[in-house]
Amino acid sequence: MPPGRESRTMRLLAILAAVALVGCGRRQDELAKHAPVEPVGSSGAGGKVPAAPVAERLLQPFDPPPLEELVSSATWIDRPVRDAVAVLRDQQRAQTPKAGAAEALAMRNTSAAANEVILSSLGRLPEEGQADFDARIDRHIAADINSTNPIMISSTYEFDVLGLTGFGLFSTDRSLEPFASSEAVTSWQSTANGLIDKVVLRDDLFWSDGRRITAHDIAFTFQVIMDPRVPVPAVRSGTDQLRWVHAYDDRTIVFFHKEPLATNVWNINFPVLPKHVYEKTWEDDPTLKDSDAHVKLEQSPIVGGPYEIVDRKRGQQIVLRRRKGWSHVDDKQVRGVPFFKEIRFRIIEDPNTSLLAIKAGEIDDLMLTPEQWTTQTTGDDFYERNTKVTAPEWVSFHFGWNIETPFFADRRVRRAMSYAFNHDDMLEKLCYGLYKPAAGHFPEDGWMAPKKKLEPYKQNLDKAEALLDEAGWIDRDNDGIRDKQIDGRLVPLEFSVLVSQQPLRVEICKLLQQNLEQVGVRVNVRPVESTVLQQKTLERKFEAYFGGWGAGTDPDSSENIWATGAPRNFVNYSNPEVDRLFADGRRELDRSKRAEKYARIQEILYEDQPYTWLFQRNSFYGFSKSLRGYVFSPRGPYNYSPGFGSLWKPRAE
Repeated sequence: MPPGRESRTMRLLAILAAVALVGCGRRQDELAKHAPVEPVGSSGAGGKVPAAPVAERLLQPFDPPPLEELVSSATWIDRPVRDAVAVLRDQQRAQTPKAGAAEALAMRNTSAAANEVILSSLGRLPEEGQADFDARIDRHIAADINSTNPIMISSTYEFDVLGLTGFGLFSTDRSLEPFASSEAVTSWQSTANGLIDKVVLRDDLFWSDGRRITAHDIAFTFQVIMDPRVPVPAVRSGTDQLRWVHAYDDRTIVFFHKEPLATNVWNINFPVLPKHVYEKTWEDDPTLKDSDAHVKLEQSPIVGGPYEIVDRKRGQQIVLRRRKGWSHVDDKQVRGVPFFKEIRFRIIEDPNTSLLAIKAGEIDDLMLTPEQWTTQTTGDDFYERNTKVTAPEWVSFHFGWNIETPFFADRRVRRAMSYAFNHDDMLEKLCYGLYKPAAGHFPEDGWMAPKKKLEPYKQNLDKAEALLDEAGWIDRDNDGIRDKQIDGRLVPLEFSVLVSQQPLRVEICKLLQQNLEQVGVRVNVRPVESTVLQQKTLERKFEAYFGGWGAGTDPDSSENIWATGAPRNFVNYSNPEVDRLFADGRRELDRSKRAEKYARIQEILYEDQPYTWLFQRNSFYGFSKSLRGYVFSPRGPYNYSPGFGSLWKPRAE
């Protein structure tokens, strides 16, 4: 061994050990997670947010070892780097479609067998020369997005749009298993001890302004995300488990983990900002939205994905156009060309208006409500231009009870809400029998769900009344509304439930209103715009709300919803055992043992009822007959790989 090499190697091993040891404490992690954010222009002193010292906004400084020592002193395991479209094409070559496209398009989806034929035949990728690369797709989204900045992503609508414009290294397949995208990455390796991931980028990646995408953009974005003044609760969750992210050169990025967690594979997957743009604006406006520079970027962001935003009219539409700089460099094709030249997202909140739009051929896809699937898409007016398909999806809906209000601090009251609600009426009359009842956040067919099935709540007014009596909510003044003495005054059990302005959701809340009136509880149903609902829940400015969550790629992602003080723990739930189980679940590498911990979390939540879980929603979609290539995962037809990337339209013959 050359002189000095042994001491350097020992230093490296000590650093690697320190990475794990530092992770045992969560002080910096909690600082980043819980520090209050005061937006620019608020009523705080001075208006602007003062620059935070580095020690306050980053994890403790870390001196990464030289790359040569890092590579030579660890055992490295190669991780998958894949082309998602190529993988799907290989899978489909081994599958025989159950009918030709013309036959499938002539069918009506009236049975499971018909549904299988339509999916099998119309969900295929194009053969050479079949796709119209000049085509436009008109997609529907039910609400506007809050931001075009990829690290501000928080809703499914933002995933739909920003997933096409944003740059990232990793994705998930139809089974929700992770891989690095060959469109961006040449190699991905992890150390055998699970503490380090090393990724080498391709050298033909460019932002939409022509600047090269480098590893320095990724390291910079990590530091922005870890600034507690930056309002990114969704993206910071998981990213805050990283010890450090370091760019060794333009192409080599290394992720240092605090601990060898089962979730480390997900924690390295975050959106990326162009450093040359945001390093000039971030410090002056860490909200990333209030300054003139950020307002301009909101309208015309610099992007690294296959599409760029060319038009945005708030509340109306967002238009994306394919970037030649994504697929071609110096006029040489280096990546697959996306199938659509242009994507127009039509923002239509009202389901009746959106149904008319797809029937008229104004949009090419639409997530259908149960009523639309059952009664409004069965005739010639729908099938003239469209077809429809369904598939399982891991999405559940709920009433959320704000535990910091005087109404829902007692779990007996929350359980009473669940017993008072007429679940059967909702499922059969409002949802047309198409949705399954839900008993918790994790889907019952997921690996993380309890082996012993939790029975969904059913209406039992006697139990509801008994629980409210036990909790001290009785009608003392004989006005028909239960009340309780709180801080020396008589408080009626009357609250408001916030809900987005979608008819089915409003009707479900009205059913709650009717049911609770039967047990002496008054509910005010407050329909609001989706963006308002999102803001109110983020700020905890509500008493109850109607909402839904999609199950994440890993059950640990729901810690962001249930852990004490977590950014999206809108209902202010806190249970030390749940917090401990989430921490244990991350540290357990055996999936079967992990499953036991998440199953126990679900059981505790079922007992505590911070939500009244309502139903598990399947995917029900209408698609234009001109559209092909829709393939479903537990996330539906989008938000996985290839997802939208497999959709295409045939060339005119």
